[in-house]
Amino acid sequence: MKRENSIDIVRGIVMIIMALDHVRDLMHIDSITQSPTDLTTTTPFLFFTRWITHLCAPTFVFLAGTSVYLSLKRKNNFTATRQHLIKRGLWLLLLEFTVVNFGLFFDIGFHTLLFQVIAAIGFGFILLGLLLKIPAKQLGIIGLIIIFGHNLLPLIPFAEGSVVKAVLSPFFSPAVIPFGDRAFIMGYPPIPWLGIMLTGFGFARYFEMAFEQRKKLFIKLGFGSLALFVLLRFINIYGDPVQWSLQKDSTLTFISFMNVTKYPPSLLYCLPTLGITVLLLAFAEQFTNGLKKVTIVYGKVPLFYFVLHFYLIHMLTLAMLFLQGFNWSQLEFATGSFGRPKGVESGLPLWTIYLIWIAVVALLYKPCIWFGEYKAKNKQWWLPYI
Repeated sequence: MKRENSIDIVRGIVMIIMALDHVRDLMHIDSITQSPTDLTTTTPFLFFTRWITHLCAPTFVFLAGTSVYLSLKRKNNFTATRQHLIKRGLWLLLLEFTVVNFGLFFDIGFHTLLFQVIAAIGFGFILLGLLLKIPAKQLGIIGLIIIFGHNLLPLIPFAEGSVVKAVLSPFFSPAVIPFGDRAFIMGYPPIPWLGIMLTGFGFARYFEMAFEQRKKLFIKLGFGSLALFVLLRFINIYGDPVQWSLQKDSTLTFISFMNVTKYPPSLLYCLPTLGITVLLLAFAEQFTNGLKKVTIVYGKVPLFYFVLHFYLIHMLTLAMLFLQGFNWSQLEFATGSFGRPKGVESGLPLWTIYLIWIAVVALLYKPCIWFGEYKAKNKQWWLPYI
């Protein structure tokens, strides 16, 4: 099977959006003290700046599963694909806890080890490699069962403090595990994200259909997912641990309705985000040539862009702190605040965050073109891992 441009286009779109969230995380004036999803303090602009970036992680993980299926079909070699997936999964886990964690925190002591999206994909690749001979349709069904059912886990009456609960919980829910003066944080519990990857793997079968046929199917699936989200969210019984409620005005009520849970990704988080992803896949080939040309550049080198953008944003964060009058001795890296001193105001207003986001994406355009061309022309053993 040929490489699907629509996948690179959509992946490129969400990776561009992703940079906005990380610029906000590191540089927004209220990011250390204020959650954009806290209805008591947020603003509509801030909330939807955060909400639009909800598209990124599930799309990234979903398309990782899709790409595995298409790669398997191109190579038609189960053994080679399995070995590559397991090796790549182990590599991504190593990369997460070294290069990525350092890029995020700039903490040479690694006081915080954060299991986030790169590690979740690595974990998923390893399990997918082990499950690879199971038919794609069945793996897709397993993925949907996980997505629709993992919110039931808190209802299981495990004894408080039981070994079973202690062992299982980090695989399904966020957890903080201290060790000495350090902490391991399970930010992306791997089983719910595995469900998204397996669903993407099963979904990839539809790329074997004729273009117009699959486009119609994608539109139905995308809008069906959004409709199911609205229905389940309105019923307000199942699908997300946080129910919506009437607020003091219609805007805040709408925000409450849309305020779904990412950690772990609830059913009502997955339905709208993956629904939008599928709609983007349906229409990607009809985007303007300029938009396709730009987004494909980022979509073809996702890991390269991901790592590079963290380091660029963090260097800009340090420059911001120095320009705001802080000196090196005041910066705090071991506390998980990205170098920003706690208890002292720092950072930039939200409109400035948008300007820096655009600058970050623009600055990485040429490096991504270069690496994409280098990767296409060279066959070194390490290139498939980046």
